[in-house]
Amino acid sequence: MKAIWNGQVIAESPETLVVEGNHYFPADSVRQEFLRDSATTSYCGWKGDCRYYTLEVDGKSNPDAAWYYADPLPRAEHIRGHVAFWKGVTVQDQ
Repeated sequence: MKAIWNGQVIAESPETLVVEGNHYFPADSVRQEFLRDSATTSYCGWKGDCRYYTLEVDGKSNPDAAWYYADPLPRAEHIRGHVAFWKGVTVQDQ
């Protein structure tokens, strides 16, 4: 799978975890140079506290377009160390 935004491949992995229709990419498959920490947080009742990244590619920003659970609740432990995308990021088969 590939995650693409603004003409750049942000993440690429032969295996992702699909949760609630979203592909979670292993963190080591995400190109860190495009990620900026965001102050935005949210909470999911079964996954826990969520943190976000803003994508920055070729001078353009996509605020909070990637998210992850640094310390997921036990039921969502399998997504620890994974990042998902939305807000205009295209996720497609390689």
